[in-house]
Amino acid sequence: MEELVRTNDPVLISFLESILEEAGIKHFVADGNMSILEGSLAMIPRRILVDSDQLQLARRLVRDAGLEHELRPENGHS
Repeated sequence: MEELVRTNDPVLISFLESILEEAGIKHFVADGNMSILEGSLAMIPRRILVDSDQLQLARRLVRDAGLEHELRPENGHS
């Protein structure tokens, strides 16, 4: 799986999950339970991961939603 988006915004995560689910793109929100360790301060970003073979489609859906600025850089560069 590859990282699509990294964010602390639960509304954004929910929205992106909805877009991905509607398109049938399998995804996983990593670090979602870290709030237990950090005390619910949302300091540790959640990462939305998608299968490598669906990454480009997922990136296109995020861009089409006007959220290109939320995408992680391609090729794993920060």
